[in-house]
Formats: sequence, structure tokens, C-alpha cells
Amino acid sequence: MRLRWVRVLVVLVVVLAGLFVAADRIAVSYAEHRAAQQIKTSQGLSAAPSVDIKGFPFLTQVLGRRLNEVTVTADGLEAAQRTAGGSTRLRISHLSADLHDVRLSGDFQNFVADTATGSALVSYADLSAAAPVGATVGYGGTNASGQAQVKVTFAVPGISALKRSVTAGVSVTGGDAVRLKAGSIPKTGIPYLDDLIASKADFTSTLYGLPSGITLASVRTTSAGMVFTLTGHHVSLNN
Repeated sequence: MRLRWVRVLVVLVVVLAGLFVAADRIAVSYAEHRAAQQIKTSQGLSAAPSVDIKGFPFLTQVLGRRLNEVTVTADGLEAAQRTAGGSTRLRISHLSADLHDVRLSGDFQNFVADTATGSALVSYADLSAAAPVGATVGYGGTNASGQAQVKVTFAVPGISALKRSVTAGVSVTGGDAVRLKAGSIPKTGIPYLDDLIASKADFTSTLYGLPSGITLASVRTTSAGMVFTLTGHHVSLNN
């Protein structure tokens, strides 16, 4: 008789554990959906990002109003780019961020991460669209010191056959800006055109519109585009 009750108890425990796991997974799926929709609304995205809440069990994290880790990925994010000549829109092809120690409030409407790390990819096509008029940006590899480079080609206004290409070093400055600084610039022999090309070969663009608390730590160039390393403290995805 005792053995029978032990078996019944084991079965009951297994069933309850299964129900708990199922409830936990349903809850985390609901939370991920709610968080994705909230980020879409607060960041003005055209599509909801992917949100992956790590850790098990999820329900105990919710009771403590703190999540261990959340990964957010988004494609086609538009962050505004401000330059000396005005404001344009710089499209970020892909953004991925790992948020750590996330504090919750409300029905997943407000959450702030103590720290965050991630990366953002900006394609050369989108860089060219945001560059000064007449400039096209492409992959430039790295220089002898390992610094990221891009190749900037200039089409001279009114003279489509006259083009000049320069290699420009790429660096992050101030935590929110990217600087392109060209090395030697080939001369056209026409002073006005030389000055015009030089003015477009050395410029700094400041990104704004990224989640609050996110900063640019470094940048490298790949054949697909510029890849920015992101870091952050007290990161909010709700403003």
C-alpha cells in the first residue's frame, strides 16, 4: 500500500511540475510579446522587435520585479543622424542588445536595465544616403595600425565623369558620434573643387534616437557595413 501511495505522489509531483513549467512558458511568452509591443511603440519602430527573456523559472523573476537577462533584436531601426548641415535619418540594419538585471514596473510597460551590451550594423548604402551630397561610402578595410577605414568616393557636381576616392579612418567620439577623417586627398587641380572634396572627406555625425542610456563604444568595418559596439548603464527602452 505504501509503495502505491509513493507512486501516486511521484505522478502528482510530475504532473504539477509539468503544469508549472507550462504556465511559466505561457507567462514568459506573454511577457515577451508585451515587451516587444511596448518597445515598438516607445521607439517608434515600424515592426516589433524580437524579445527573448532568459532564465528559468520566469514567474519567480516576475514576483521579484527583476529579470536576469533580456535580449532584444531589431531590424530596420531608424535613428536620426544630426550633421552640421542639418538632420537626416540613418537606418540601422540590425541591432542586438543584451540587457542585464532588468527592473520591472507596471504590466511590462516600464523596464530599465542596470547594464547593457550589444552591437549595431549600418550598411554602406544607408551610410551613403546619410553622407554629404555627392559622397558614396564603401568598405575600406583597415590601415597598418588596425584602424577601421571606409572608402569615400566623390562625384563632382555637374561633372559626372570627374570622381575622386579617398580612404577615411573611422572612429567613435563622445559616446554618440562617428568621425570620418580622410588621409591624403587626390587633387583635381581646381582649387574650388579641391576645397569642396576636402570639406566632405572629414566630418562627424552624431547619432541620436537610440534607447536612453546606450552609448557607442567602438566601431569596426566589415564588407557588410560599419559595426558599432554598444554599451549602456541604466538603459531604458521606454523613452
